[in-house]
Amino acid sequence: MGKEIERKFLIDQQKWDNLNKPEGKLFRQGYLLTDKDKTIRVRATESTGFLTIKGQTIGATRMEYEYEIPVDEATELLDNFSQSELSKTRYEITFNGKLWEVDVFLGDNKGLIVAEIELESEDEHFDLPDWVSTEVTEEAKYYNSNLTLKPFKDWI
Repeated sequence: MGKEIERKFLIDQQKWDNLNKPEGKLFRQGYLLTDKDKTIRVRATESTGFLTIKGQTIGATRMEYEYEIPVDEATELLDNFSQSELSKTRYEITFNGKLWEVDVFLGDNKGLIVAEIELESEDEHFDLPDWVSTEVTEEAKYYNSNLTLKPFKDWI
């Protein structure tokens, strides 16, 4: 069984702006199915595509199955079958031996920056970079699938 254990955090904007970061990668991401128990996601970058099936999140854990697909097929799925969509630039930063994926959202979610770290177990120890602030792992409004339905610009 595929399993993802992931924790999410907001970013300190000022510290993020001053951070020396690698080049980001643009993601176009859409959902073929979104409900509280499961999502089916399609993601396209400049060179790759992915089809991902995720189960319900319990704590920081959920079932996840991800398959690489040709980028042209990912784009066709997004163009023809996506119910909702978002775009973001992802930065991959290694801190104290752990990979952090930082998503800077675009479009209707502009202004939102979320960092994610994948773990081997929910109680695994890891160090927080100083640019990480509040944990939002269990706040469903920060799930990417929910951001396509109720974007950051509508939260105020």
